[in-house]
Amino acid sequence: MTEATASTTAPTTAPTTGSGAGRGLVMAAMIFAVGMTFIDQTIVAIAVPEIQQDLGLSPTGVQWIVNAYLLTLAAFFAFGGRISDMFGHKRLVVIGVVVFTFGSVMNGLTPTGDVAEAWFIVFRAVQGFGAALMLPAALAIVVGAYELRERGKALAIFFAITGGLTAVGPIAGGYLSEWTWRAIFWINVPVAIIALILIAKAKIVDERHPAPIDVPGLVLIVGGMGLSVLGLQQASQWGWDAVETWACIVGGLALLVVFAFVETRRANPLIRVAIFENRAFTVQNLVLFFSMIAFIPVFFFASMYAQIALGESVSDAGLYLMTFFAGFAVASQFGGRMLDKIGAKVPVVLGCIVGAVGFALWGNSLTDLDFNNQWYFIVIAGAGMGLMLGPSNTDAINRAPRVSYGEVSGVTQTVRNYGASLGMAVLGSILINQNVSNVEKTLAGFDVPTSKAEEIAHSLSGSGGGSPSAALTQQAGSKAEQIFTAVQHDFGQSSRVVFFLMAGAMAVAGLVALIGLRSGRQADLPDDVPDDADARPLPTS
Repeated sequence: MTEATASTTAPTTAPTTGSGAGRGLVMAAMIFAVGMTFIDQTIVAIAVPEIQQDLGLSPTGVQWIVNAYLLTLAAFFAFGGRISDMFGHKRLVVIGVVVFTFGSVMNGLTPTGDVAEAWFIVFRAVQGFGAALMLPAALAIVVGAYELRERGKALAIFFAITGGLTAVGPIAGGYLSEWTWRAIFWINVPVAIIALILIAKAKIVDERHPAPIDVPGLVLIVGGMGLSVLGLQQASQWGWDAVETWACIVGGLALLVVFAFVETRRANPLIRVAIFENRAFTVQNLVLFFSMIAFIPVFFFASMYAQIALGESVSDAGLYLMTFFAGFAVASQFGGRMLDKIGAKVPVVLGCIVGAVGFALWGNSLTDLDFNNQWYFIVIAGAGMGLMLGPSNTDAINRAPRVSYGEVSGVTQTVRNYGASLGMAVLGSILINQNVSNVEKTLAGFDVPTSKAEEIAHSLSGSGGGSPSAALTQQAGSKAEQIFTAVQHDFGQSSRVVFFLMAGAMAVAGLVALIGLRSGRQADLPDDVPDDADARPLPTS
């Protein structure tokens, strides 16, 4: 018996898209729901120094404030997507919003004292779990609300707004932290209330396709994703030559291989691996993987550059990132319309090329230490990313039957997260090593002792942001002002290497799309999907 035939709760008719106003309400509800998670990607990092000082957290504890969220998110994305198809997308979004908000409130209520560190880390993990339940289901709802020929335009709006919220984090975090760092978590409460009200008003049709939960598959994918992402996250701390780094990465990848093998033999798998037999789906996931090596890390590296090399405040660093989204938001609208009219290949390939050129030109300008010589290259990089991201993600999801939108969204989000984790780990290590080398050479020219030069270099490279003046004043004393500009230039040089590599990742994504994708629009899927649609192979287009 298939999952669908066992279901007693699926509606007798397919969900309708409804009126434009109704679909707009659905879109608004989902944007408010997931908006918290996108802001959270950057807002917490801004407040970390204040949190550490107020709660007396250890350096390891500070690192796990960020890692616990990202690790849980990566580990449970696929699970969240699959069970949203089983128990209802609307239900999973509501549960995800409640879980995420509960974790936020508890983080804001973190007590001082010995329990603070463990408390904070646990509830950051709770936030990550809530986000993993919410995101695939929310994306599935937006996809299901629109006909195939309208999804490009609709998801362009969705990705433009939610992506732009990532840049809001540093700005909001800077202002809220002036009151108290706890406010960056409490602000999620009114947002969640608005999201739940809009969800209730939107009257979303909640299909359910019950099936047994694939516990062995869940254990394998959570273990595989968790271990491999942990190895990537900790590589800069443990070292790339450390046994524990590679034990986690290789062990995690091995579990994922076992997962794929086991899933092909399960009657009700967590993920039907056969979905990767669909050429377009596989190619688009490869495109998303390589492009995410640049897309998510660019927020972190650009923010560091703005604060360290340009000497900007945290809030102004957020405005620096908003320049990227000026190009992203506009171009994403063109990308969505191109998808609807001519298919995914042209906007994806063109976007990757434009993005690669933009990142390369942006990187080449970083040693100028002048925003006025950079902003148009930043806009080009953002435009390239905006042009390709929505069409690539939408085209991948479009390859699934309606009853599998949550599962497929979970897969694409997992792939995106994995690419971003790899980018953060590898590019972060390169940035640190390059900057330490550059700064040590510069300080040696100022006759700064080698031991002190190493302290300054590591202080700057591992700080995660902030002006270099504090580190230089503390470590270099009276020579701080003399070498200030030189060290800023060093960080610009180090960042240039990273941005060139991000340009390379975009170029690889474009090459994959050029070779792997076929021209033309995807054929329309039928409105009424047969009951066994989730059990049959996807088309090989």
